[in-house]
Amino acid sequence: MQFSNKKQHPMKAQAAVGVILVVALLGFKGYECREVGGRFEYPAINCRAHSASLSDYGGVGDGKTSNTKAFRAAVEELSKYGSSGGAQLYVPPGKWLTGSFNLTSHFTLYLHRDAVLVASQEVNEWPVIEPLPSYGRGRDTSGGRYISLIFGTNLTDVVITGNNGTIEGQGSVWWQKFHQGKLKYTRPYLIEILHSTDIQISNLTLLNSPSWNIHPVYSSNILVQGITIIAPVRSPNTDGINPDSCTNTKIEDCYIVSGDDCVAVKSGWDEYGIKYGMPTRQLIVRRLTCISPYSAMIALGSEMSGGIQDVRVEDCLALNTESGVRIKTAVGRGGFVKDIYVKGMRLKSMKWAFWMTGNYGSHADNNFDPKALPVVENINYMDVVADNVSMAARLEGISGAPFKGICMSNVTISMAAKAKKVPWTCADIEGVTSGVTPQPCELLQGGQKKEELCNYPAHTLPIDTVEMKKCSYAT
Repeated sequence: MQFSNKKQHPMKAQAAVGVILVVALLGFKGYECREVGGRFEYPAINCRAHSASLSDYGGVGDGKTSNTKAFRAAVEELSKYGSSGGAQLYVPPGKWLTGSFNLTSHFTLYLHRDAVLVASQEVNEWPVIEPLPSYGRGRDTSGGRYISLIFGTNLTDVVITGNNGTIEGQGSVWWQKFHQGKLKYTRPYLIEILHSTDIQISNLTLLNSPSWNIHPVYSSNILVQGITIIAPVRSPNTDGINPDSCTNTKIEDCYIVSGDDCVAVKSGWDEYGIKYGMPTRQLIVRRLTCISPYSAMIALGSEMSGGIQDVRVEDCLALNTESGVRIKTAVGRGGFVKDIYVKGMRLKSMKWAFWMTGNYGSHADNNFDPKALPVVENINYMDVVADNVSMAARLEGISGAPFKGICMSNVTISMAAKAKKVPWTCADIEGVTSGVTPQPCELLQGGQKKEELCNYPAHTLPIDTVEMKKCSYAT
């Protein structure tokens, strides 16, 4: 599976990036964007033949005037160019207050580095849509959900990018409603793309989302690169990037400070996810930096009832985060989490270096099947260094359905001064280890080997072969 390779035209459009925090913390290799005079150059999966500015549609960047109609009119007009080279919409410097708007195929939304999309706090700017079929209900409440700020469904070839332009979610009002139990529908996300293919989301800063930040779902061929996401660490459910029932996805060079998991891999909830049956497969997470004191750097689940398979995590850094790569599931989830490969984690000031649980509740409703037991197997951790850790691991499978094939090799964990007396707790798991300090629990000492203990796939995933084009926009 690869992005389309149709002949492209030079673009009129957009610009330069470098997410400063990512550069500093990750050695960000960059998707080089440049501004030369009034011309922007930037990398994208496809360039566009036609261009327009939001100002051409009556947009006003004063932070007070609603631009919802301007965005919707611009996308509707530019959708006419989908079969003739596609179109790009340039958002110039300014504060652009807006409610939700939909995207179209063969389309680029480009934010100037001094452009800020400010999410409206007027509820009537947020239409209500049906719950996702693999969830059966909204995440916050039963019934519908508010549409996301930037939304699209059944799309092909979409780019959302900029030279570190900003999307400000103004989430505090939504967080208050959540805590007070006053939500009528599930909170909106900042970006959600459904049933789509060939999607790029890159070189942007996302602030204060009402809930999840980026949610590709039922989609394939997805690139998320050079994204900075920031929300208060106590904000509810402000997950960073949540690939959900997606195939062939790469998340790369992102910096996330969050009130929930920095990356959460999902595939549907209980009987609804089992029925929909669409796994998340072929996922790469590379050079992620995460700060999340109450959640995980990367969570697999808890809504994983359609299955999760072939996840590759490389060279990631967690700072002051509750856990590293965590597996969350429960009786009633069904599905599977298997063929997970983690290599080169650096963990600093953690509650747990490793955490797996088969007792994560929060069911969609009371109709889940108690006989639907998840399968968790072939979980590999290699080359992990962790400092100032309260507890090395908490690994709890399911009685009668143990988590199998857990492998850890070349793992060094330095415990905190006030660490737990027993560094490992294990139940209903099976696995092997080599070169792990401190000494792991007995359930992980079955058949230790010294070399080539844990596997990492040698073959390349299709998403890693995508070649970016150099696109441009002239003001």
